[in-house]
This record gives sequence, structure tokens and C-alpha cells, in this order.
Amino acid sequence: MGLRWKDVDLNAGTAGVHWQITQLGWETIQGKPKTEASDRTIPLDADTVTALRGHRKAQTAERLAAGETWQDSGFVFTDEIGRPLHPQHVSDQSYLLSYEAGLPPVRLHDLRHGAASLMLAAGVDLKIVQETLGHVSSAFTRDIYTSVYPEVARAAAESTAALIRAVPDTGHARLITLPARL
Repeated sequence: MGLRWKDVDLNAGTAGVHWQITQLGWETIQGKPKTEASDRTIPLDADTVTALRGHRKAQTAERLAAGETWQDSGFVFTDEIGRPLHPQHVSDQSYLLSYEAGLPPVRLHDLRHGAASLMLAAGVDLKIVQETLGHVSSAFTRDIYTSVYPEVARAAAESTAALIRAVPDTGHARLITLPARL
């Protein structure tokens, strides 16, 4: 939520996570991420880059419409007059979107867990997931931020079974050979 335009390179497809907005009570505090590993640059997929280009265009239109009332905070996600979004507003929007999609309430922090699980399900190496999330340890990422989706577990079972399944005339070595069925 503390993403600033100066830390986004849409041509390179990267975003720098160098700033954060945290909420204490109702008050917000802006500052650096809490650890060195949290301060990082992450790659963006093509769809996200396209969405950010569209968002920048829309934000430029808002800036022009606001005229003198626009507050140039430099943040990517702002209200209609350029102020950074309050964390509670973003949480409320997340809950509303979850409800409208027929999902249970999803906290913003839960999206990190989901992102980690999806990345691993997509076959992304754990070290890359760790660095994307800004964790110091891949063990922490693995133990706290991941879930095994049933589809992934089933695919793992099938992959494992394929290693021991008797496959005649393939020319490939098998890990083990099972006796013929009776």
C-alpha cells in the first residue's frame, strides 16, 4: 500500500518495495520496511504492468479534475485528491470485494499467504517466493506462508506414482519395478 510511483519502472516491469504505511490505532505512519530483506525490488507480470499503466492514466485524470486541491503524495494508490489511501479503507474494500465474490472475508495479509501458496503451486522455487515476500529465511516462508492446495497434492501423488508405475517399452529406466498384477 505504500508503493510510490518513483519506485515503479513500468518499462522494466519492476516495483520497488521501499516504503510502507502502517496503522497504529487510527493514525498512520509512513516509513521504511521493517527489515533489510523487506526493502526490495520485485518483478511484475505483464498483466500487472498493463493494469498499472491504466491506473496511472486514471490517476492523471483525477489529478487534472482535482486541480488545486490535488495533493501530490507520489503514491500509486491514492484517493481522488492524491492522498495515500488509509489502510483501513483498503481493508474495507478487500472485505467488500470478498463478499461480492461470494468468498469468506479475506484480510489483506491473507493475500500474502495466498500469493506464496499460488507461486509454489505454479512451480516457483521457494527461494524466489522468499525474496518476493521479503523474508530473511526460506524456512519461515515455507512454514508460515504456504498451504498445499488439494490439486497440487494430487499432482504430487500422480507424479510420485508415475515413478514407480510399470511402463513397458518406453526405454526409460524405472525407479522400481512392481510385480505383475495377479
